[in-house]
Amino acid sequence: MKKIKHISIASIIGLVLLIFASCDDSSELFNVSANPNAAVLAELNFTMIELDAVNTSNPAVTLNWQSANYQQQTAINYSIEFASDVDFTAPVVASSITGQTSITLSVNEINAAAGNSGLNPFEWATLYVRVVSSIGTQNGLPIPSNTIQFEVYPFYNYVFSDYYLVGDATAPGWNNNNNNPALFRDPTDSNVFYYTGFWAENGHFKVLETKGLWQPQFGTDDGATVGNNPGGGTDPERFPYGGGNGIPAGFHTFKINFASNTFTFESFDASGAVSPASITLQGSSSANISMSPLSFDGHIWYATAVRLIPGELSFVTDSNSSWGGSTSFSGVATDGGSAVPIIVEDDYDVWFNDLTGRYIFIPLNL
Repeated sequence: MKKIKHISIASIIGLVLLIFASCDDSSELFNVSANPNAAVLAELNFTMIELDAVNTSNPAVTLNWQSANYQQQTAINYSIEFASDVDFTAPVVASSITGQTSITLSVNEINAAAGNSGLNPFEWATLYVRVVSSIGTQNGLPIPSNTIQFEVYPFYNYVFSDYYLVGDATAPGWNNNNNNPALFRDPTDSNVFYYTGFWAENGHFKVLETKGLWQPQFGTDDGATVGNNPGGGTDPERFPYGGGNGIPAGFHTFKINFASNTFTFESFDASGAVSPASITLQGSSSANISMSPLSFDGHIWYATAVRLIPGELSFVTDSNSSWGGSTSFSGVATDGGSAVPIIVEDDYDVWFNDLTGRYIFIPLNL
């Protein structure tokens, strides 16, 4: 006895409604075996692979499998899944194809799959692979193949986004590649960013994701929610009031949440705050690196394209106060706090705010 699989109920209803107006039958009605055969994934000709962090577009792994059999003349979809455990508790889909039984994944794709599966960088660990077949536009009757595995040594998978200020209320003006100050990412919520500092009289600003590019850009049309143009769309109005009046000159805190698409812009009391005469990055990750204050706002310090190796760093002032925090990449430093961990070698842009203690290390090549 055969089981009938209706891949698209909507298309069959549409056929009934349109039959008097058209002879074009777009329905999909498949007679599918009650026991379709799963794909059979072939073993690899290696057991270990060390991923090259330099040539990330090079091919890394080619997977081949025997086609699944649904006993129906239809194209079969395949999703390539990776996991850190053989039970695929939290599978990661690396790619999907239709009508083919082979795929080659790049170094970057395997590294991303390893990182998203929860494997640590720079450690050997087992990565499990399977293909899941399905049919139809709705991926009906998914069936996993057998599982194979190999040992992988991934490089670091930097999963964060970084954002920058532009506008006549800010240091770079409306130049999108002028040492634009970075927003400071919340160490516990990667969707939330802050910037506390000086803003120019009657100015406006926007947020950019990439220095030197106008898209993606973020602004507001209503003064309450975040609008964006990822490219090819209509640009949103400027922060903080859309097309309205500019900012009163002074110190303010801008907070933006990219998950909820909300923001706040509030006055900040900087009276009595005095910046150090100098700040130096010191620690095992590098020889001492002098930071520079923005001439626009001396509370914001930066160091550009500095090479750091795994280790730790602190922000040390001319009075020998040592500021640090326990979280890598971004966090809030305190006077006497533990040094900031640097977990991967790269060139970094480093920003530090002496009003709030917030810091961010932005890798340039990961």
